[in-house]
Amino acid sequence: MRGLMERASKVVAICLTLVGFNAFAAQPEAVPGEYVVKLKNTYAISSVNILSQQLGAYVKSTIPDQGIVVVKRPVFELTDSVVKTMSQNPLVEIVEPNFIYRINKVPNDPSFGKLWGMQNVGQKDSENKVGVAGVDIGAVQAWDIETGSKNTIVAVIDTGINYNHPDLKDNLWTNDAELNGKAGVDDDNNGIVDDIYGASFVDAAKPTGNNLDDHGHGSHCSGTIGARGDDGKGIVGVAWNVRIMGVKFLSKDGSGSLEGALKAIDYATKMGAKILSNSWGGGGYSETLKQAIQRSNDAGAIFIAAAGNESNNNDSNPTYPATYDVPNVLSVAAVDNRGQIASFSNYGKTKVHVAAPGVNIFSSITGTGYDSWSGTSMATPHVSGMAALLLSHEPNITGLEMKQRIIATSRPLAGIRGKVSAGFVNAYAMLTNTTPQPDPNDPSGWQSMSVSVFSAHPYAGKTNETYEVRVPGAKQVAVHFSTFDTERDYDKVQFYDATGKLVGTMSGKNDDSFGPVVDGEYVKMVFTSDDSVNRNGWDIDKAAYR
Repeated sequence: MRGLMERASKVVAICLTLVGFNAFAAQPEAVPGEYVVKLKNTYAISSVNILSQQLGAYVKSTIPDQGIVVVKRPVFELTDSVVKTMSQNPLVEIVEPNFIYRINKVPNDPSFGKLWGMQNVGQKDSENKVGVAGVDIGAVQAWDIETGSKNTIVAVIDTGINYNHPDLKDNLWTNDAELNGKAGVDDDNNGIVDDIYGASFVDAAKPTGNNLDDHGHGSHCSGTIGARGDDGKGIVGVAWNVRIMGVKFLSKDGSGSLEGALKAIDYATKMGAKILSNSWGGGGYSETLKQAIQRSNDAGAIFIAAAGNESNNNDSNPTYPATYDVPNVLSVAAVDNRGQIASFSNYGKTKVHVAAPGVNIFSSITGTGYDSWSGTSMATPHVSGMAALLLSHEPNITGLEMKQRIIATSRPLAGIRGKVSAGFVNAYAMLTNTTPQPDPNDPSGWQSMSVSVFSAHPYAGKTNETYEVRVPGAKQVAVHFSTFDTERDYDKVQFYDATGKLVGTMSGKNDDSFGPVVDGEYVKMVFTSDDSVNRNGWDIDKAAYR
């Protein structure tokens, strides 16, 4: 009993430390001194000078049709104080910081990799990790039914698009009024000159038609969605035929403002995109951003968003824009080529809807090149491309119906059980509107026996410990972790079979989850940690077997 009580006291101490940390957490990143203000009456914008006096702040720019102004205040002022003071102004309906959003890519070393997310036959990915056959989105089967349509428009709200890339240039959306109009003239009177392939809101106060990708992230997402298919070169997107609208609000360094995000979403909505792909996140809760997403919902579009890359539980700690409570928002987690949730991926049983391939994904970038990147940023375009196939196949389907179909036809997968509300997306099941069969390799349905194996709580730095679990007579075994909390990527548990073969690795936050399935009756686990961050550790409470 003393041992149990001692363990419990250590856990309580850790919980108290975490609570204290959260209480003093850093404020969400925002443009210094800038605030997005929605007015109760739009007519007040008619006189900017008078409005500046009434608000007690310099009006930097306006979004007149939404009754929104962006103001500047002294940067030394406390954000909470400014929000409280300005909210008391009778002219103001909403005031919030001009939040900064960042791309959700997790960098890795450049290398050539195959598109395992489209068809996984057990090949190695770009980090030489062997995949599990069948862990893919079912694209090959889906393509027998639908490969896309030029009537389908997908807005990639990101760092822009490389409209010169050989795999993207034939699948670009074009604004025909500007394409066929006069250079230097706003031919369609939408406030932006020469927005032929989309628009840029990096300088949100002065939007332009120059949406060329100077980072690579938007082009990488675009390639997964709709790189031209069956053309004998490069890669293929989920949708072979599609029109991709590049809506740029993230700059060369991968960041952008709330003001830019608002304008980007409204632009995509107004210009007719019914699929909005959003591989970015950050900031705090924004009512104006939620309202912009709501306007896309009202227009019948789907808003597909990356769940985030912080190994965070979005149910208890919301990540935006993925967790906004708007009907058309579809949140996407990332899995690797073995069907395990990525160590970096955010998750949530209620707030994250589906999972898709997001580790070592090969796609187009700047110039004429390709690269393998990881992140929920890379998972999101797989789902956006699927939505493009669905809209091409059923042109009258609404954004909300697309979301419901993608969720309803996602397949159960052992590696994401309890991590998302639905399952792993499947394009073929989506197009045929069928429910996939349960995952026969999910250990949750197997027999089990109680096991008590655990690390120290918290574990020490430079740990190197070996643990063994044996279930006599079993053909396959998977251990269950009631808790699992290690420093992502640096502190990990590696799983080996009786022959010494490495079967899989776990790292990060993985409570209530199974380790990889190991053939035979024996599992060896090697737990290693570095000497930096020591987290709570892990507990195994049972072993499933068959």
